[in-house]
Amino acid sequence: MFSSTVSPKDSSENQPTIGIIGMGAMGKMYAKLFTKAGWKKIHVCDRPENFEAIREYCSTNIPNVQVLKDGHAVARSSDFMMYSVEAEFIGRVVEEYGPSTKIGAVVAGQTSVKAPEKEAFEKYLPKDIHIISIHSLHGPTVSPAGQPLIIINHRGSADALRLVENLLRSFESRFVYLSYEEHDLVTANTQAVTHAAFLSMGTAWASEGVYPWEHGLYVGGMETVKVNLTLRIYSNAWHVYAGLAILNPKAREQIDTYAKSATELYKMMVEAGTSGLVDGQSGKPDQREEKLRQRIDWARGVVFGDTSVTRERKPILLSEDILDKFSLGRPNTPSSNPGSTETDFSRRKSNSHLALLAMVDCWAHLKINPFHHLDLAATPLFRLFLGVAEHLFLNPSLMNSTIHSAIYDTWHRANDLEFVVAARGWSQCVQFRSFEVYRKRFEETRIFFEPRFTEAGVLGSEMIKAVMASEMNAR
Repeated sequence: MFSSTVSPKDSSENQPTIGIIGMGAMGKMYAKLFTKAGWKKIHVCDRPENFEAIREYCSTNIPNVQVLKDGHAVARSSDFMMYSVEAEFIGRVVEEYGPSTKIGAVVAGQTSVKAPEKEAFEKYLPKDIHIISIHSLHGPTVSPAGQPLIIINHRGSADALRLVENLLRSFESRFVYLSYEEHDLVTANTQAVTHAAFLSMGTAWASEGVYPWEHGLYVGGMETVKVNLTLRIYSNAWHVYAGLAILNPKAREQIDTYAKSATELYKMMVEAGTSGLVDGQSGKPDQREEKLRQRIDWARGVVFGDTSVTRERKPILLSEDILDKFSLGRPNTPSSNPGSTETDFSRRKSNSHLALLAMVDCWAHLKINPFHHLDLAATPLFRLFLGVAEHLFLNPSLMNSTIHSAIYDTWHRANDLEFVVAARGWSQCVQFRSFEVYRKRFEETRIFFEPRFTEAGVLGSEMIKAVMASEMNAR
């Protein structure tokens, strides 16, 4: 094994060979980051039929990377090797190429679900290699600096661990040390429900056949986060989210609970605004409204605690105003400044925020404390959506207007119904454990939003940077 103190500044012959099997978006990101850091021997491959395309891509974008024919060639030559393949296929890929692993090499996996990876590594990798897995908790378009990078020392020596740390140190990510089991619990708690929320919002808007922000709806403030992050998710590959949802049992449970929370809250909203009998029982609308308020207040108490006590931690989202400049649309509300042609984001249109209410209600029922993993291993999307939920639930005036809108406004009622149908549909899809059904649902919605990806991608990235910078400055 190479020295654990090896550096990108060392000569080529004194550097380890880094191997990457799988040159999708994340594989390409890792190859670029290793090359940028100064590592000189990087071997990569993808499926054999993609050889020419990957070689052409690398010759243009990462010229110092050597593209090999298949995983056998990468495995035989690499001192540190990572499998950057979909969780659905990790078993068959490791079964095919694992036996070719170089003696004494360090092997990692960059999959979002670690249970199948662990099983494959233990079953198919030789006993004379080290297993130290990794997972960058961000997408390929997000800078790795400051983001959590999980390291799992499953079967590695102290020197092997130091080698991995040295190879990854140039990413400037924050190392988080977990076991395989801890990883899957943390990722379920921080990603499953947020992904379900964004997927459901996107499917609901696509089902209605309109981009609501282009009609003055869902623009400015918290709505900006919903729209930009929904489009950001659908601009990525479907399998990025399918593996976590289908292969992680905790994630399946949470997605199912989220759909139930959305359904029950929506029913309570409709009942609170309905006169006369509901389910054959009499009841005044104000009593039904109080029932809804009690449900929301209970969830707030479980997830966010006693708001009468001063919180030591600063809120993630300091103000909605920071989000306005990243909105894809403009509100219909005219500016309060006479003679001005600009729209006024400060007079935002209230709505039910059903996606946010359901998320917190779901966490409360599952007794999940989202802040427990916030600093440990939170993705940018989770951090931002949690910040929006926190802003809503800890702002009494905003919550009051939300509940009032949920009960008495009708402009968003049809979309809320579509959202509930979508949430239940995604839950059923995950329970079927069918990657093909998941892919079809995802891509049908993706096609609808595709014309807006370019603009949303730029604004979404800038929005994440701005909120993170604001949060850091407030600490």
